[in-house]
Amino acid sequence: MPNIIDTLSSNLLVPTILFFTLGLLAAFARSDLSIPGGAAKFMSLYLLLAIGFKGGSSLAEHGIHVDLFLAIGAGVVLSFLIPFVAFALLRGMTRLDTLNAAAVAGHYGSISIVTFVTATSLLDLVGMTFDGYMVAVAAAMEVPAILSALWLAHRSNGDKVKNSGLWRDLLANGSIVLLTGSFFIGAVTGGKGMEMIAPFIVTPFTGILCLFLLDMGLSAGRSLMKNRHMLSPGLFLFGLIMPLIGAGFAWGAGVAVGLEGGSLFLLMVLSASASYIAVPAAMRIALPQAESGIYLTMSLGVSFPFNITVGLPLYLWLAAG
Repeated sequence: MPNIIDTLSSNLLVPTILFFTLGLLAAFARSDLSIPGGAAKFMSLYLLLAIGFKGGSSLAEHGIHVDLFLAIGAGVVLSFLIPFVAFALLRGMTRLDTLNAAAVAGHYGSISIVTFVTATSLLDLVGMTFDGYMVAVAAAMEVPAILSALWLAHRSNGDKVKNSGLWRDLLANGSIVLLTGSFFIGAVTGGKGMEMIAPFIVTPFTGILCLFLLDMGLSAGRSLMKNRHMLSPGLFLFGLIMPLIGAGFAWGAGVAVGLEGGSLFLLMVLSASASYIAVPAAMRIALPQAESGIYLTMSLGVSFPFNITVGLPLYLWLAAG
């Protein structure tokens, strides 16, 4: 047990996680600390470009093989199935109606790209490698959960589900466009392309991520404080338990398809995380009567801080073991 605690503690004491914690504490203290909106947008674009390009470059270096398709298949299946588990838990643990339970459940099958980027940074800091194609797995896991959520909502609330414009907005989602686009550019240009822009996407990466996570900590803390009246004990507990369940499913699926080390860790992170960008945008279109304050607070205010501060070190320990 001491070795487990020491390992988790050492993985917690890294700049990225500590800056996120600083943002949380500043928000809880009602500090006026803030990051300008334009700067936060730039950092988000930078991180998506960097992680996508590095993943594509790594894929070009190691080539396309069956492991890529097995990992993507596992990710898609997990993304599709996890919302059904989340929906059942929400109906049993909370008083949410079927519409809101479906909206919340969809967030937990999809992914948080910021959690994924933070996880890759943690791997770099501890010296653990991962397969570059995990970026493609992340992109593939964005949409299936939305399909599951819409099916769950339509089953009981068909008249409240709207699909007009949804798929256009999903396909044009900026985060996915930039992540997948930079991934393919990295794959096409390979090592030569990486050499050309390494000073931009490698050296400054961790510092920019620290500043971005400071801003995310502020956003998560303020969202939690603003909407805490919407969180029943059952909802709050769900937000802590569901990431662990998702990570557990991913560990089993990852081992089954041969993932190990850093790649297994990243699949666990993807399945444990909850979307607070793409899925909320989809829910606002498809389920406009669902309470956005509930699903945003759950994903950004509860599960995101849990994953960044406690989940990542725990998942890393499990994957490395």
